[in-house]
Amino acid sequence: MSINWSILYRGTLSGCNYSCDYCPFAKKKDSRKVLEKDAQELNRFVNWVETRKKERIGILFTPWGEALIRRHYQEAMIRLSQMPHVCKVSIQTNLSCSLNWLENCCKEKVALWATYHPTQTTMHQFLKKCQQLDAFQVKYSVGVVGFKEALREIEEMRQKLPENTYIWINALKKDAHYYTPEDIYRMTAIDPHVSYNLINHISKGFPCRAGHTTFSVNGSGDITRCHFIKVAIGNIYDANFEQNLYPRLCTNDTCGCHIGYVHLEKLQLEKVFGDRLLERIALINF
Repeated sequence: MSINWSILYRGTLSGCNYSCDYCPFAKKKDSRKVLEKDAQELNRFVNWVETRKKERIGILFTPWGEALIRRHYQEAMIRLSQMPHVCKVSIQTNLSCSLNWLENCCKEKVALWATYHPTQTTMHQFLKKCQQLDAFQVKYSVGVVGFKEALREIEEMRQKLPENTYIWINALKKDAHYYTPEDIYRMTAIDPHVSYNLINHISKGFPCRAGHTTFSVNGSGDITRCHFIKVAIGNIYDANFEQNLYPRLCTNDTCGCHIGYVHLEKLQLEKVFGDRLLERIALINF
């Protein structure tokens, strides 16, 4: 039986066209040399995926910066979506790029993590992009950072988006007392699953799909179990690398990021997201 692989890919690209002051990444512009290297690495990865016809593969791009403003990522999404054995291809994006390239995708397989950054764009501009995605019939979810002062605007976003569009909130967890019970009530009305993101989940010693059926890959092809355990366990371009993929227990004390804890078996988040785990699109919103 074919193995189902969920692959999180993060290449060399790290530049972004946004400059959110709360973002610890993407504070620079990538040089032409870096972009050329990133494009070469991405093309090699896509070529490799094309050879893995015995596996049913889902891919989530998790770039440090904004990738979809780069043509090589748009072309990779198009090409991957057209491969019969790739069941889905998703990417984290601020939706600032043109979306016309989506016309060339197999739209049933493409999904976007669309993040709204109110200091970098207007709600009107962002909603216009969401309306384009609706017109293209491309699946997407909308994410926001859960700053208390932004809750009113997030509530407005909830009212203006279609009811079946899932909005997720990335909660701030450094201060355990940051949110009041009223804040949590308001956030839950927007994102009924925000409780999973309000805490750092105890993970050490618990089974996780990371390193078995899901794994992270960098531009060189090096594999880590996930983005948060940095020890390499192989390289996808090596022969028989699959022998390094097997069930494991988490070695970190806690896991507080969705792309990590969603694979913790004890949380059973497949009941919330079903086969849309990579896309971060909940099955039931309300």
